[in-house]
Amino acid sequence: MAWQCSSRSNAGLVENLRRAKLVQNVVAETAMKLVDRANFVLDKDRERAYEDSPQSIGFDATISAPHMHAMALDLIVPVLQARQDRLVKVLDVGSGSGYLAAALHHAVQQQQQGGKVFAIDYLEPLTEMTKRNLAKEGLQEAVAVDTRDGWKGWAEHAPFDAIHVGAAASMLPDPLVQQLAPGGVMVIPVGVFDQELLLVTKSQDGSSHTTKSITGVRYVPLIPVDPE
Repeated sequence: MAWQCSSRSNAGLVENLRRAKLVQNVVAETAMKLVDRANFVLDKDRERAYEDSPQSIGFDATISAPHMHAMALDLIVPVLQARQDRLVKVLDVGSGSGYLAAALHHAVQQQQQGGKVFAIDYLEPLTEMTKRNLAKEGLQEAVAVDTRDGWKGWAEHAPFDAIHVGAAASMLPDPLVQQLAPGGVMVIPVGVFDQELLLVTKSQDGSSHTTKSITGVRYVPLIPVDPE
């Protein structure tokens, strides 16, 4: 089904994802329409930007298939919609070329003007790519970007209402769980050979968390900067 969603335009791609029920939340759909995927692929791949498939961005990294971004947004947006007591904060781990950070920004702003997205990757060339691509969308000041170990998150800005991880961890990283706000969610692929996309939900009192398997996936590994 997913491969049938490919199009020759960003609007066509998102519409096809909606028709296939691969994006169901209207906020997630709108966020994807507001971000031109062609600005987040390599120049040589711009003609393929609206294919529903992952594409290499160099450095052994990829930009995920659009239907995976749609799935992540559908899982995250309800938590953003439920927050009323304070401005939301979202962390994108393994930002790659910056696409989902941009989409998350638009999802946040539809709910709360002033909410903030933070994006990290472990390689400086990738965080520089994220910054350049966000600038193409006029979002260079809207998203905070830094080069950091994805296993460790960005504790200085925690807690986060939502965390998205764009690479597969061999096990659930405890620092990321600790950085989730009470009631927050994390979308993360976990596994080495057999990977699952997990939805991690922090309890409302922050004392525990639950995990739910969403689907089997295949992601590049989440690389620790300082492996123990």
